[in-house]
Amino acid sequence: MEVNTMRPRYLTRVDQIGALSTGEKATLRKVENKFAFRSNDYYLSLIDWNDPMDPIRRIAVPSLLECEETGFLDPSHEEDYTVAPGLQHKYRETSLLLVSDVCGTFCRFCFRKRLFMNMCEEVMRDVTDGIAYIRNHPEVTNVLLTGGDPLILATSKLEPIVRAVRAIDHVGIIRIGSKMPAFNPYRIIDDPSLLEMIGKYSTDEKRIYVMAQFNHPRELTPQAVEALALLQKAGAIVVNQTPLLRGVNDDPVTLAELFKTLSYIGVPPYYVFQCRPTLGNRMFQVPVEEGYQIFEGAKGRVSGLAKRARFVMSHATGKIEIAGLTEGCAFFKYHQAADPANIGKFMAFHRNPSALWFDDYTEPVTDMPVPAEFMETTGSF
Repeated sequence: MEVNTMRPRYLTRVDQIGALSTGEKATLRKVENKFAFRSNDYYLSLIDWNDPMDPIRRIAVPSLLECEETGFLDPSHEEDYTVAPGLQHKYRETSLLLVSDVCGTFCRFCFRKRLFMNMCEEVMRDVTDGIAYIRNHPEVTNVLLTGGDPLILATSKLEPIVRAVRAIDHVGIIRIGSKMPAFNPYRIIDDPSLLEMIGKYSTDEKRIYVMAQFNHPRELTPQAVEALALLQKAGAIVVNQTPLLRGVNDDPVTLAELFKTLSYIGVPPYYVFQCRPTLGNRMFQVPVEEGYQIFEGAKGRVSGLAKRARFVMSHATGKIEIAGLTEGCAFFKYHQAADPANIGKFMAFHRNPSALWFDDYTEPVTDMPVPAEFMETTGSF
């Protein structure tokens, strides 16, 4: 496998993937007609085309398995928390601003693939109403710019948004959710204006955080590491989050290698997400309890600085951490919640090895004795 070190060329049709046979292209057009394809030749060069189960191929190249009619287009009910065009406000302190409906590559497991279908109107080119909402809600101290991928925008388009958010006094943190360091590190390496913008608006008192997404250790190429270092030197705090994905990082050794490599370059693992039950995502889903065991197995192979991630589900009601397993019980805790009263709430259910999502747990444990001091620190059942 030879990594393409030329500046990337974008591909928007499976017919443009030279490594696929004519028959494969014809077959995959059926998937492409349902879920859009987009990638670039840099990212596709990370694939070992001799391996049909290659993890990078699984991330970027369509599969007929995506046509299984399981899941939902909006599994976390984001529509319920949309308070202005392009703006979601689910958690008290955090607002989410959708600024793009394009990515460097369309992940086949994307939980917002609805944005790339049927001329979706959730993303607003004009964020004026969203900015006004944030300005009028002083409880919002964190603003996440996402999409799509904000870094697919030219810096000249992104900077006015960052400038407008930074001008709001009560916003302490601006987050930029981006997989571009993995998909196309040259977006960062070749654009000094982006780094100047980061340096200008990521101040000593109020930082910009880049929420990177590396799903597999092979994505951490020398070019990607260089891009991350440039963001850090410019003043951004960079952390990483990834879903747990069948066939990509669903074993302790691979996940531990990802954690270790990230920690070596100063990019803390932040969240590992249970793969959301999005339409077409069944091929990527790992049962919750198996995922917890993989996650803990990975943590057991790394140092403390590499094991800071939490294993969570982005459920409609909040971020639910998978907190532990016993022989008969699965334990969960609200790490964050749409209803602030639920933050810290601790829950126990009878185990369900086939459960893929929190809603699959239907038998709460109500007769387990729990020490009072434990309840005081974790919340009630």
